[in-house]
Amino acid sequence: MREEILKILDRNSRVSAADIASMLGMDEELVQFEIARMEAEQVICGYPTLINWDKTDSEKVTALIEVKVTPQRGQGFDRIAKRIYQYEEVDAVYLMSGGFDLTVIIEGRNIREVAQFVSDKLAPMEAVISTATHFVLKKYKEHGMPLAYGKEEGRMLITP
Repeated sequence: MREEILKILDRNSRVSAADIASMLGMDEELVQFEIARMEAEQVICGYPTLINWDKTDSEKVTALIEVKVTPQRGQGFDRIAKRIYQYEEVDAVYLMSGGFDLTVIIEGRNIREVAQFVSDKLAPMEAVISTATHFVLKKYKEHGMPLAYGKEEGRMLITP
């Protein structure tokens, strides 16, 4: 039941408890109780809105930064990850497997602002060994949802 509620909210956080109850054949009060319980348990951490910033007048640059760090004794990567995610520019921090340790996703007004964040705040951190910055050129799908860019081009129908 909880997983079904979460799947619905993950696709559209504006769905009402009444609508969820109807979709799942449940009592509305039980759905409200479960949502409140998941919020209290921090299973549900927030209700962000998916925005296609390319369709606004706002200038934004998104960057993915690969970060190699020295893990802290007794705390692993958690301490450095917490220090990084406390910066307001940071949208996400992920512990990774492979050739680097953390992926940091940030947004800035321009490339210079992202570069300044990396050079002034991220790279000088004591545990940071190296960084590699990649800029997002265009977003096609985010949070499981395609971003609209006008008419969808479907596949061409080929008949014999």
